[in-house]
Amino acid sequence: MKKYYYTIGEVSNLLDLKPYVIRYWETEFPQLRPRKEHGRNRQYTEEHIELLRKIKDMLYTQKFTIDGARQKLKNARKAPEQLEIDLFAAPQTVEVHTLDKNDKARLIKKLTDMKAGISRFVSTVKNTRVEK
Repeated sequence: MKKYYYTIGEVSNLLDLKPYVIRYWETEFPQLRPRKEHGRNRQYTEEHIELLRKIKDMLYTQKFTIDGARQKLKNARKAPEQLEIDLFAAPQTVEVHTLDKNDKARLIKKLTDMKAGISRFVSTVKNTRVEK
């Protein structure tokens, strides 16, 4: 069962991050502002957790700097219609056998991320109730 709010300890365990790292990221990323219960305990939503996953991936996997990750999130928020444009752009043909090891790893990572995004979308669509 999903919860409406998660504590910093629960989020820390979910994402394998130390609580102080999460608190630090709150100071660096303006999009990450959890509610505070009575001014004390942070309350994280599913959206906060997804944002933290993106930040963790950008910083730890893709090796972005904090400034670079902040800028990418800012740009992604500014132009959500870009996703539609990218989805319908002319396909690029790449000969996989000509890619080096790093390019193949990046391609696999992108495809894995796309698969996860599609799965989240399908799940959201399935869980959305249509009003009559």
